[in-house]
Amino acid sequence: MSAGEREAVIRVATAEQWWERFFRYGPYGLLALATAISATTGDLIMSRRDVYAIVVLVSVALVLQLWWGRVRTASGRTPQFYFVVRTLLAFGLTWCNPFFAIFATLGYFDAARLLPQRATRAGLLATAVIMAGSQSGSGLPPVSLMNWIAFVILFALHGTLTMVFAQIGNREAEQARTQSDTITELETANARLEQAMAENAGLHAQLLLQAREAGVADERRRMAAEIHDTIAQGLTGIIAQLQAVTAAAVTDPELAGEHLVRATDLARHSLGEARRSVHNLLPAALEHDDLPSALKKTVAIWSQRTGVRAGFTVTGTAEPLHDEVGATLLRIAEEALANAGRHAAASRAGVTLSYMGDEITLDVRDDGRGFDPAALPSYRGAGGFGLGGMRARAERIAGTVEVETGPGLGTAVCARVPLVRDD
Repeated sequence: MSAGEREAVIRVATAEQWWERFFRYGPYGLLALATAISATTGDLIMSRRDVYAIVVLVSVALVLQLWWGRVRTASGRTPQFYFVVRTLLAFGLTWCNPFFAIFATLGYFDAARLLPQRATRAGLLATAVIMAGSQSGSGLPPVSLMNWIAFVILFALHGTLTMVFAQIGNREAEQARTQSDTITELETANARLEQAMAENAGLHAQLLLQAREAGVADERRRMAAEIHDTIAQGLTGIIAQLQAVTAAAVTDPELAGEHLVRATDLARHSLGEARRSVHNLLPAALEHDDLPSALKKTVAIWSQRTGVRAGFTVTGTAEPLHDEVGATLLRIAEEALANAGRHAAASRAGVTLSYMGDEITLDVRDDGRGFDPAALPSYRGAGGFGLGGMRARAERIAGTVEVETGPGLGTAVCARVPLVRDD
């Protein structure tokens, strides 16, 4: 590790330690400071009932902090419960004495840390309400029209500043996480390198041999799947078109000519796809089109070739995808449609592509004869590149493929993969 990297690690560690001490002991200090100031000003702005309420609320807040000190590493909804209860206590204390807004400022610091992302803005705005109320001139609730006007203006100011600084904080946090991840990756890489250098020459040779064998096996599996998806499916389609030519040659020469043209186009397309597979390039359908357009054309061509009525639908907001994700989903759709054309005897099929935030799903349905999934042989990585091959493709990019079917019930294939955007 270089001197600059080591210095960056030290800076990150020091900042994290400082914030850790603040979040552990800061609430006690701010609560004590607010209590001291409120006690000093109590005769001026508090009634006896307010004093009693503050004694109770401060005691509860102290108990809450002691409890949080014991469970602060807990997961689930515990941090959210702590934030909500503390904010309510700060609101009640500020209602009794505006100086307890000092304690309420904690919400600005740890809303993003304790709340889920969708609730962070709500937590910040709740804190802004408390701060605006404490500064409106009469405390909470505002007692006059001018106090209400001041409250609204101050709340707008706090809310705007909160959102701006929250956005800045998110960006800085993202940069810090990126830097920390980079440093961690460098440390891990250095540790692995040192470990590798410490091993003997025989172990190095063994690892290199295993890596070479694994690479060869993976390339063989890739080539086998690509050949199945391109050459095998293309030949199947060509045979079907030539059979149609033979059947119509005498009765309808014009129709036979159309089938012959389709067979020629399919052969040319399959040859191009085979060449692209050898060079490990993107499918031709994705070279100039995005995934929705490529799927739409694929469904239309399949419907025209098989005579099965088929539709294509996109839901959600389409986004540019990483090449591997798009290629995987396109190949799965092609395989599912090919299976439906060969085995299902379907009269109708439908393909749906759904953009769902952090993941994307592909559904291929048909109303064919269906089958018994339990009767299928298990996928062993060679041969039978049907459902097993689809699952293997999806698993390569951390996805899954599920099948719902039964004899006479049609078939639904659902592929679900992470939505990795094209940067």
